[in-house]
Amino acid sequence: MAISTREYGKLHHKNGPANAFRHALWNFLIAQKCHKWNKNKQRVLKWTEKITDWHEHAFPNSELAKKMDLHNNAIGRILFREQESHSVHHMVVMLKQMAAVSTKVNSASDLESLHNKLIHIVEEQ
Repeated sequence: MAISTREYGKLHHKNGPANAFRHALWNFLIAQKCHKWNKNKQRVLKWTEKITDWHEHAFPNSELAKKMDLHNNAIGRILFREQESHSVHHMVVMLKQMAAVSTKVNSASDLESLHNKLIHIVEEQ
């Protein structure tokens, strides 16, 4: 939250690119921190998915916003799987670049073709 606020102010609380950044970074950081304690990367990724999916289901949101959050969470875990050794600073820079070109979606069916991209549902001002 602190990194997202530093980088985007309050925008990360909306459903725009800053929110996409926050969700992906959140998942990357959870996996990275947990991997220090448990060296089984697959177990760490499964646990990260379980806890962040629980969070999305425990706190009501519109269906499209929930799907957006789950999608962006998965992007963070994919990045950890592929680039676990990168520093937090490197990931912040990378995710900011990804957020800047994130794709606006209008329906859940739009998600199928965007496996490696951050997504958002509202434009930021």
